[in-house]
Amino acid sequence: MHIDPELIDELALLRRFGMGGPVAMDVHDNPDPAVIAAAGRMHEKGLITQPDGGELTEAGREAVEHMDRLFNLLDPPLEPI
Repeated sequence: MHIDPELIDELALLRRFGMGGPVAMDVHDNPDPAVIAAAGRMHEKGLITQPDGGELTEAGREAVEHMDRLFNLLDPPLEPI
């Protein structure tokens, strides 16, 4: 699997939902065209309810849970002080 910039944009947006962020999001609050395009692709994949943001779907919530587990595995544990 190739990790292209579009996938990274989608992961970054998904992470914004997953980090205790907003339950609903309107990506037009962010003028970055890459973010708006990422939201459209995520909607097409069934991860969010609206092409311009909305809320996570059940599949989106599951994706966030998987992403959280992955980040927990990849992040090194904190060294004791």
